[in-house]
Amino acid sequence: MPGKKQKSLTMEKGPIWDSATKAQKVDIERISREYIDFISKAKTERMVTADIVKMLEKGGFKHIDKVKSYRAGSRIYVLNRNKNVAAVVLGKDPLEKGANLVAAHSDSPRLDLKQNPLYEDGETKLALFKTHYYGGIKKYQWVNIPLAIHGTVIRADGESVDIHIGEDLDDPVFTIADLLPHLYKKKQADRKLPHGITGEELNVLVASLPFQDKKPKKKVKYWVLEYLNKKYGMIEEDFVSAELEVVPAGPAREIGFDRSMIGGYGQDDRICVFTLARSIRDIKSPRRTSIALIIDKEEIGSDGATSIKSRFLEEVYSRLLELKDSSYPDRLLRMALSNTKAISSDVNGAVNPSFKDVHELTNAARLGWGICITKYTGSGGKFGANDASAEFMGLIRGTFNKAKVPWQTGELGKVDEGGGGTIAKFLAELNMDVVDAGPALISMHSPMEISAKSDVWSAYKAYCAFFMMSP
Repeated sequence: MPGKKQKSLTMEKGPIWDSATKAQKVDIERISREYIDFISKAKTERMVTADIVKMLEKGGFKHIDKVKSYRAGSRIYVLNRNKNVAAVVLGKDPLEKGANLVAAHSDSPRLDLKQNPLYEDGETKLALFKTHYYGGIKKYQWVNIPLAIHGTVIRADGESVDIHIGEDLDDPVFTIADLLPHLYKKKQADRKLPHGITGEELNVLVASLPFQDKKPKKKVKYWVLEYLNKKYGMIEEDFVSAELEVVPAGPAREIGFDRSMIGGYGQDDRICVFTLARSIRDIKSPRRTSIALIIDKEEIGSDGATSIKSRFLEEVYSRLLELKDSSYPDRLLRMALSNTKAISSDVNGAVNPSFKDVHELTNAARLGWGICITKYTGSGGKFGANDASAEFMGLIRGTFNKAKVPWQTGELGKVDEGGGGTIAKFLAELNMDVVDAGPALISMHSPMEISAKSDVWSAYKAYCAFFMMSP
């Protein structure tokens, strides 16, 4: 039988700015400025976690160790190894009826220093750091640009030291030197693009001055070690117990004459981290418990103790159930997970006007058209994908429409072109209904990813609506 009459027979989508009210445009600018400030500062997982905790505490969230009982409306956060955070607003319904969960990842493609990174080139007398790239990068994009170094060192005496060099205007920066065009013909010209720069050529230039002493043979290397020792108390062996990341230096910037876009490093997936954390901070009294989950290691397959495949999420649910009953039956934990509705908050690839042919344009996301609902990811024949059910897609679509959230749908390129995965499939393994939904980016995984301000706002509004959803 025919369904009841609907407003339109077609799915008409377009740029948010075309129909945005004056108040909405003011709101877009306000939240975008906050976001630009966030991604300009939070350039590693640890830095993201620290900034998110500050945001949450300003919003009245307390560490779970300070919460003694389960009370609807309580605002709680849980930490794991300074790289994961779960922000929770307890709902009126018991947790075993499920939660509304939005999960994003804080790690981004980058260069990590190797365990024994520092060396001096014998012929040129230059000191360099050896790196190992992290995640899916196009290696040639990382040469000849200003680079910063951020991270944590655990010294031989057990002390923890944070290192941040390259962001302040008074700081030095670092770089990876490419081969000049006058001499590249035999060495590089015949290489295919992915191998224009190899992994072992991603060496970061760090010093050229010799140490003023006759004793050390490698004087420039020793100068670097002397500097690190004086400033941070480090010795060379301390690199073994360090997490030092090389990332693009400098702040995110507005792009375009109209300043409608944002360019910067790490927007995959920190655009989602920011918007989901900002939205859970702003919601009030949800019926179902709301959880914003920030995890690590997505860019390298979600393995490790801080990834979505760890038991951290189950630990969060367990801690919340214990607030009501310290001896709760295990069955309640399974029910709470199975009844949870989830969004894997991750970005999609927006159509690049210079490379449109990699997309099937009727099923591709556009910059500035709103949060992109991605029913399935994976590659080829949906390998490695979560494929959201029709029922759950209907619930998400209805929730966004009711809240007047601009949204679109899209796939990550043509069927046989490539593809990619997210954490959605790992949430689905816990028997949750889950779908991917996040802003679309141009130049994803590059040192200068591009987003639309209006999509930042759309994602924020979407996650607010989802947290307040009552299925």
